[in-house]
Amino acid sequence: MRPLTDSVPKPMLKVQAKPLIEYHLEALKRAGYERVVINHAWLGQQIETAVGTGERFGLDILYSVEIQALETAGGISKALPLLCPSEEDEMFTVINGDIFTDFDFDTLPAHLDEGIEAHLVMVGNPSHNPEGDFYFTHQGLDPNQGLKLTFSGIAVYNKGFFANVNSAVKPLAPMLRTAISQGVVGAQHFTGQWTDVGTPQRLTELNKTNS
Repeated sequence: MRPLTDSVPKPMLKVQAKPLIEYHLEALKRAGYERVVINHAWLGQQIETAVGTGERFGLDILYSVEIQALETAGGISKALPLLCPSEEDEMFTVINGDIFTDFDFDTLPAHLDEGIEAHLVMVGNPSHNPEGDFYFTHQGLDPNQGLKLTFSGIAVYNKGFFANVNSAVKPLAPMLRTAISQGVVGAQHFTGQWTDVGTPQRLTELNKTNS
């Protein structure tokens, strides 16, 4: 996203004059979420300044600060004490801060079935990822067969999925591939609006589409 992200963190990039992260916070509030943990590294103080404690969104917002960007799994591991502060807290929702979507968080499962460690929201393959990420079936995700779709960056996880992950740089994809091969990942197929805002061109197109 450079040069745009030389001075602005990705979640603060704007679609129709509103930062991406604000769309997420508003959607989470509509779905009944009360507490949100935002992890950030590069220029993250801008997010804290803009969003604050979450009062104007009707949310309680906490921050997990990464001195060095830890990638997705490492960042989740570091934030886990905030995501699941008590023994009763077993699961949580994650959404990438650099996507734009009209996904309804009410459609996520309230509970994960026994033995299921993660539930991913899958979308159709965009032009920049034509081969997709994982095979989708009505039973979940399969390592070898089904409809190849793209992981949206929205998911529900059981905290146990990250039990043995250190708060260090660690990508999520290898963990998901292992879990899929073990048959412990559920999924749903979302067909609404979704864009991975990964380049300035995609951001420009997104603003044209939503003008």
